[in-house]
Amino acid sequence: MLRGIPQGAKDLFTLLLARSQHCSPRLTRSFLWNKEWHRCFLPHFSYTADIRSKEENKKTVENLNSLSVDIKKIRRLKEWVLFQDVTYVKEIAGILQEMGADDATIANVLERCPEAILRRPVEVNSQRDLWHSIWQNEKQLVKLIEQFPESFFTVQHHANQKANVQFFQELGLKKNIIGRLLTSAPSIFHRPVEKNKHMIETLQRSYLHLGGSDANLKVWLLKLLSQNPFVLLNNSAAVQENLEFLQKKDFTDTEVLQLLSKLKGFIFHLTPNTMQKSISFSKNVFKCSDRELKQLVLKCPAILSYSVPVLEERLEGLLKEGISVNQIRDTPAVLELTTQIVQYRIKKLAALQYDIRNGNLEHLNGTKKDFEVTYSKIQLKRERPMFNPVAPLNVEE
Repeated sequence: MLRGIPQGAKDLFTLLLARSQHCSPRLTRSFLWNKEWHRCFLPHFSYTADIRSKEENKKTVENLNSLSVDIKKIRRLKEWVLFQDVTYVKEIAGILQEMGADDATIANVLERCPEAILRRPVEVNSQRDLWHSIWQNEKQLVKLIEQFPESFFTVQHHANQKANVQFFQELGLKKNIIGRLLTSAPSIFHRPVEKNKHMIETLQRSYLHLGGSDANLKVWLLKLLSQNPFVLLNNSAAVQENLEFLQKKDFTDTEVLQLLSKLKGFIFHLTPNTMQKSISFSKNVFKCSDRELKQLVLKCPAILSYSVPVLEERLEGLLKEGISVNQIRDTPAVLELTTQIVQYRIKKLAALQYDIRNGNLEHLNGTKKDFEVTYSKIQLKRERPMFNPVAPLNVEE
């Protein structure tokens, strides 16, 4: 593992990659790595290039030890921090103490994000004020800093963060949503606010062009952003290209808008090429016409977003359980479930003597909560007595 890589960049990389496995073929590992490498990692080589020729800052180590910080952990993960001539260990600890953080919390924060001690106190206090404008409760704020220290101590983009927070507030996003985005998707706030404004305008134009109403525009947009804030990282050209691809496939404007909403905007992370491959694969597997395939996609928009290898794996998993291609074609939404989830749910139903091979695949679909409700109904039906014990008996006189 490269030393000196910012934890925040790694978190962003992990989150985007996790989503891309199901919804974002464009966001491949190499693509994300190259993008984050040039943007975030290379600047830190200046810290690591000559560390072997230097000694650790003894004062820094002493101050960290006084706070019960695990120095070995820092040496293992981000030793470059210990070689810096200027650090602010006591000052950063003091700011956290003022906010109500106890000794254990401070040690945990500095272990997870040791580069925090390189931030000037005035910068950290400005960041504190910004986050405090979203979370008034300092106890809650301290917990969030402990959970997302990299997001908090990334102060280089403070001006952009402040401008974007103000923009999203003016847009109508609730503070809890802005806070969730600020901690889990900080790169969106690091961008110049003009870029986010431009993408918002693109989304608004697309929605209205596809037949969406002015009255529902704000609700639609805010819901989309809360579901998938990373839609803002796309560009207007990619948005237009993907929408035109769907229209060329004979999807009406209303149907395109439906797909856009159901896929929570992840359709913009795709490319016409990846969508075409998934469409061609599905058409071949289900032996259907273009018109029939369109109906399948409308029932299961994930067909567009999953790569061919993912579709192959899920189809194979279903077929191994004895489920037929025709069953899958009738209920394509089952493809949204991973093979492991399908196997688990089939076993639970089998325990109730429910054979999914001769039953309805709809019983497998839905969230975990949806399935538990379905399972309980089937269980109740199996256990229900054949007669009503409180009904009067027909006794002959």
